[in-house]
Amino acid sequence: MVIRFEGHAHFRQRLVLATLAQKAITVNGIRPSDDNPGLRDYEISFLRLLEKVSNGCVIEISYTGTSVHYRPGVITGGDVHHACPTSRAIGYFLEPLVALAPFSKLPFELTLTGITNDNVDPTVDMIRTVLLPVLRRFSGGLENGMELQIKHRGAPPLGGGLIRFLCPTTRQLSPLNFTDRGLIKRVRGVAYASRVSPQMANRVADAARGALTEFLPDVYVYSDVYKGEEAGKSPGYALTLVAESTTGALYHAEVAFQTSSSSSSSSSSTDTSSTPAPTSASASSSLRRLESNASSHSHSHSSSHLHLHNSYHFATPEDLSTRCVQLLLREIDLGGCVDTGCQWLACLMMVLGPEDVGRVRVGRRLGEFTIQYLRDIKTFFGSEFKVREDPDTGEVLLSCVGTGYVNFGKKTT
Repeated sequence: MVIRFEGHAHFRQRLVLATLAQKAITVNGIRPSDDNPGLRDYEISFLRLLEKVSNGCVIEISYTGTSVHYRPGVITGGDVHHACPTSRAIGYFLEPLVALAPFSKLPFELTLTGITNDNVDPTVDMIRTVLLPVLRRFSGGLENGMELQIKHRGAPPLGGGLIRFLCPTTRQLSPLNFTDRGLIKRVRGVAYASRVSPQMANRVADAARGALTEFLPDVYVYSDVYKGEEAGKSPGYALTLVAESTTGALYHAEVAFQTSSSSSSSSSSTDTSSTPAPTSASASSSLRRLESNASSHSHSHSSSHLHLHNSYHFATPEDLSTRCVQLLLREIDLGGCVDTGCQWLACLMMVLGPEDVGRVRVGRRLGEFTIQYLRDIKTFFGSEFKVREDPDTGEVLLSCVGTGYVNFGKKTT
């Protein structure tokens, strides 16, 4: 049976769910009316990455790139190197692979290069300090050996960052019962700077520390200055803040400084390609051709570089800190035991857990991304969540029965 979808929205999550459920999918109508129809360079790059971490997957793409057929293979993992295009940050590629890594045949040793921090995709700091701890809660041997190493920083637009993601495999997850959010006990943060004055990171850290100590004393924000090759190819600085509660709930906020997009923008042009061809092609040939077309288009169309469209041009580093603190306080105010950006992972791992009831408390706002994720989970696994609102706090309680998902690729000892 082939599951069919329309449009390019939620492209990554559907590929990941299809891989876990071992169900083929077809995605039609990918930007058919756009000036440059079809897949973007970062979407093609993500398909290439899925090819590298699995064995036996089949990808068929129409000549225009507006239709994709994906038949998943076996997740093999192992030592994989991948260069991410600068149109999206490393987080765009790493975030969905966090869900695949525990169920691979071999432990993940993934090396990615590109942009580490921007204001569009999850930063590598967020994945390391917030997303991975959520995955560790499902145990299954994942608490030991899971690590994200940030070797080089890479700011937009040129990137130059390098990270290494290590993740052991597990045969089966443990159930989750996380409904007590507790009280905030401490805040930790990192202010990084590369190819700019180290004072930028110090000013960002001092401003954040001064604002947060008005609420609690246990605040530590450290400066992380990169030089030479480790600083990447573009100047930049950013701040990531993480608040931890007495029960281990984590909340985060992150803001990165970005240069003006005027120097990177250029006038648009029309795609003149009109050579006829078959309606579909093999993954090796069609991916290579479309990647070349999309890459050349992304350099002449700033719309492909989404990070250029965010106006995060702060007058001073202190303004950046103030904005990040505001976002953190807003996230804490929403409540719940899981950060808004990690709700999808908690829901997915609950479904993949043993045939037992799993429960988690999320904030007063169930993110649109999470809502669509729940719909797609039902499509692929047939699992439904019970959604109940806490009348006292307004927070949402999610519960479901796991499917008993087993990683047959992992050998038993």
